[in-house]
Amino acid sequence: MSDLKTTPLRDLHVELGGKMVPFAGYEMPVQYPLGVMKEHLHTRSKAGLFDVSHMGQVIVYAGGSYEAAALAMEKLVPVNLAGLGANRQRYGFFTNDEGGILDDLMIANRGDHMFVVVNAACKEGDIALMRAGLDDCSVDVIEDRALMALQGPAAEAVLAGIVPEAADMKFMDVGIFGSEFDELWISRSGYTGEDGYEISVSNEKAVALAKALLAHEDVEPIGLGARDSLRLEGGLCLYGNDIDTTTSPVEAALTWAIQRVRRKGGDREGGFPGADRILNEFENGTSRTRVGLRPDGRAPMREGTPLYATAEGGEQVGNVTSGAFGPTIEGPMAMGYVSSDLAAEGTQLFGEVRNKRQPVTVAAMPFTPANFKR
Repeated sequence: MSDLKTTPLRDLHVELGGKMVPFAGYEMPVQYPLGVMKEHLHTRSKAGLFDVSHMGQVIVYAGGSYEAAALAMEKLVPVNLAGLGANRQRYGFFTNDEGGILDDLMIANRGDHMFVVVNAACKEGDIALMRAGLDDCSVDVIEDRALMALQGPAAEAVLAGIVPEAADMKFMDVGIFGSEFDELWISRSGYTGEDGYEISVSNEKAVALAKALLAHEDVEPIGLGARDSLRLEGGLCLYGNDIDTTTSPVEAALTWAIQRVRRKGGDREGGFPGADRILNEFENGTSRTRVGLRPDGRAPMREGTPLYATAEGGEQVGNVTSGAFGPTIEGPMAMGYVSSDLAAEGTQLFGEVRNKRQPVTVAAMPFTPANFKR
């Protein structure tokens, strides 16, 4: 643990009883005394506070022109960034020359520059990629700000007590607001399937802001364990598990994130790494597809569980990439990749757990409805 990086909230986690574990090179809380299941359910019913300061915060600047920064970034991601409105944010991913996914990320138009948030485990590679690939842009890594997420149906009322303007934001809006905790960079987004916000705050004010949010009766601190089960219930991919350099966005069922303008026939068709493969898959399909899975019974099917079409014999037709018990749905859930001809909702498959095949059904995602404020 002594070799791990820490976030500005590390001592607060310990003070709150957080169980600290290694994660993406950082010392992070996996749970608090409330426990993973109660933390999960509290976030779904009220509001949870997550430390996500381990993620990378980056500003891309192109002489004060967001459009110039966007067109440069479009050479690295298959996303319509030039068409993104001011004070809006969009989900995207870096692709490689083979059409695989290098990382997924959030990209925001903040008027005269672009703000990017990347995953902790990939941030060094992502930053190097941007610095090498974004001509005439500066890529500035933000080291002096923490990042936290306030998620759940009570998040709006809680944050509006500190920043009243936050209540007027819609899903994927971004803004910079003054507060008693200095300037806050806020997006109405998150990775739980719930309404909520991600809040960037100076390192000096991070603990004070976290304590102010936690002082509200509806807010509890939430660790990595519940963060994972929440995002899985929400049908959201975890980089390194559900998407990686071997999976294309089409295989991963992320085609919704590639806008029409970047597809064949669009005004800015292609022009990103792996475009030949990805655009071909749009037209001709893929041999495998990411799907939701609902195992029978109460026991989860974990990452790596092989999937078969029959209860005995036959070749493997897929595998589980994420699996857990869903506290909200009161049952096991998983996602994984299966042969595309077996990807229809309702298809029965079998997962091999401890050398015994158990029934599992292809299911729609998300497993619990999203509650974003549209």
